[in-house]
Amino acid sequence: MQLVHVSDPDDPRLDDYRSLTDGALRRAREGEVGLYIAESEKVIARAFAAGHRPRSLLVQEKWIDVVTPLVGTRDVPIYVVPNRVAEQLTGYPIHRGALAAMHRPALPPIDELLRDARLVLVLEDVADPTNIGAAFRAAAGLGADAVLVTPRCGDPLYRRSVRVSMGTVFQVPWTRIGEWTDAATALHAHGFEIAALALSDDAHTLDAYAASRPDRVAVVMGTEGEGLSAAALEAADAIVTIPMRGDVDSLNVAAATAVTLWALARG
Repeated sequence: MQLVHVSDPDDPRLDDYRSLTDGALRRAREGEVGLYIAESEKVIARAFAAGHRPRSLLVQEKWIDVVTPLVGTRDVPIYVVPNRVAEQLTGYPIHRGALAAMHRPALPPIDELLRDARLVLVLEDVADPTNIGAAFRAAAGLGADAVLVTPRCGDPLYRRSVRVSMGTVFQVPWTRIGEWTDAATALHAHGFEIAALALSDDAHTLDAYAASRPDRVAVVMGTEGEGLSAAALEAADAIVTIPMRGDVDSLNVAAATAVTLWALARG
């Protein structure tokens, strides 16, 4: 562990933390160098507990005593910066005291995730990082064994997704899958029934489906506006809907994920 005091926001050693409010820049840089950003003591602790490796940490002076026990004997620089430097660097006030630039772990193959799973969440093309983070938090808290994300789904390790998930994105095994032709084949090969959450006149209500759920279920959630793709619906073995009242036709994808996983975990 190395405490390094830095007072210049333009110091190149801090480049991993620069302009975090610019989503396109963050995604491009993370893709380039294989990093993600963990924010707050709790999230960093969960990343460490999952075995993820830090490249560096960025902290304000008053948070040193909180962060150093997390780092322990790891040989990693801890950049200590004044408040003004932290805000100039990241573009927003760091209220949670610490950021960590973490090396991205290799994603496991889908067969490894499905081998012992019984309840799987599939996120198809969900772009909003808040919804992705909330869906992972629901998956962790309500008993999903794994999460699969499609090629055009947002990044679960994007800073805001990680923060909203409260670090639970590190607890639930996940991987990125290919197109539906291959993904459906893999799911069916492992004995999963694919249940797509969508509006349909012949859909099963969630309570009825949960009451007689198959042993292995993959629940597919789609985007806010367009819902599930035609390919996802074609791959599905069952269409399931959450009964609604008050002229409301659907829930936010994160809320729908939580409701559905709760029902199926009980079933």
